[in-house]
Amino acid sequence: MFKFRSHNEPTTEPTVDKKALIFGLMSVFLCGIGFTIIAPVVPFLVQPYISNPGDQAIVVTLLTSVYAVCVFLAAPGLGALSDRYGRRPVLLICLLGSAIGYVVFGIGGALWILFVGRIIDGITGGTISTIFAYFADIIPPEQRTKYFGWVSAVVGVGTVIGPTLGGLLAKFGYSVPLYFGAIITLLNVVYGFFYMPESLDKNNRLKKITFTRLNPFTQLANILAMKNLNRLLVSAFLLWIPNGSLQAVFSQFTIDTFSWKPALIGLMFSIMGIQDIISQGLIMPKLLLKLSDARIAILGMVAEIIGYSFIAASALFSFYPLLIVGMFIFGFGDSIFGPSFNGMLSKSVDSSEQGRIQGGSQSIQALARMIGPIIGGQIYVSLGHAAPAFMGMILIAAAIPVLYKRTPVTI
Repeated sequence: MFKFRSHNEPTTEPTVDKKALIFGLMSVFLCGIGFTIIAPVVPFLVQPYISNPGDQAIVVTLLTSVYAVCVFLAAPGLGALSDRYGRRPVLLICLLGSAIGYVVFGIGGALWILFVGRIIDGITGGTISTIFAYFADIIPPEQRTKYFGWVSAVVGVGTVIGPTLGGLLAKFGYSVPLYFGAIITLLNVVYGFFYMPESLDKNNRLKKITFTRLNPFTQLANILAMKNLNRLLVSAFLLWIPNGSLQAVFSQFTIDTFSWKPALIGLMFSIMGIQDIISQGLIMPKLLLKLSDARIAILGMVAEIIGYSFIAASALFSFYPLLIVGMFIFGFGDSIFGPSFNGMLSKSVDSSEQGRIQGGSQSIQALARMIGPIIGGQIYVSLGHAAPAFMGMILIAAAIPVLYKRTPVTI
């Protein structure tokens, strides 16, 4: 999918297929909206089915965890399928599954139906890993961190619009954001069906799929056994646990601590998207000129620790300006960690393994986001509203030396 300039031009560096790039960026933009538009309303959708208000936070976090369980089980298989049959069919199936999941969740009617909606969405939850494999196919290795930064910025635009839109649509009914998210996702399916070019050349595809490629536990063990990846993935795992907890409990946190409504919760979620836009448009290009991927990742991890400290303080003092400051700092750290991590990850394997490694990475992320919400929900109820943020500070502080030791010479 690379295109080269003419020999008369001053450089022979490969350029990216613009049609493929535009589709990829459009997909992540719509995914950013679809994934985040429901965030402000989940606690309000759960509330009618909970008799004990104290159980609401646990149920909300369990809904996040069951989604992550399904992603963990399905992601390696989806990654293997994309390596064998191409990114296009797998991505379209994943998007269609997400749309169905949103509709089921929006219909509701019983608590178990909400869980069914999340299960359907999770089983076809290979969208992000397939998109990153898609970009790895069309982007030269030396340019991937830069373009993954573009991806984060475009996702940021979507995540700015999504929660704010979800909060506003909730005024017409708490299920309305779910239906709108389904429509947005279906539009992406239609657009992809007619305009998405396949990125994986047939010569680079996996020849056959073995059972071990479909087994999430085998894939997890194999990927963690790769010496050039194990520390990178372990450090990311330690970071993703509290991140998953924060994402799952955040809406409930703002309701319990500050009595916020969906529109205001949506605006707070949008801060993360704003940080992606600012960081990728203004800060990341300058960092790439001066720092390695690993140093940028560590900088992001330090920023997340500081952000968590402000979030914890906002709970202890019931002072929401501290939460806003903390979310901006945390958002900055998260926005620069993601592209640098994916850059290091994609450079570790060749094109025929991109689906596998991205699927494996998403499995590990899903495992963390399965564990994180469960732990976060329990300590939120038993130890107080600040406990998940303190957990984030501790785990990320432990992750930094793990990543640092991965590349002691080149970091």
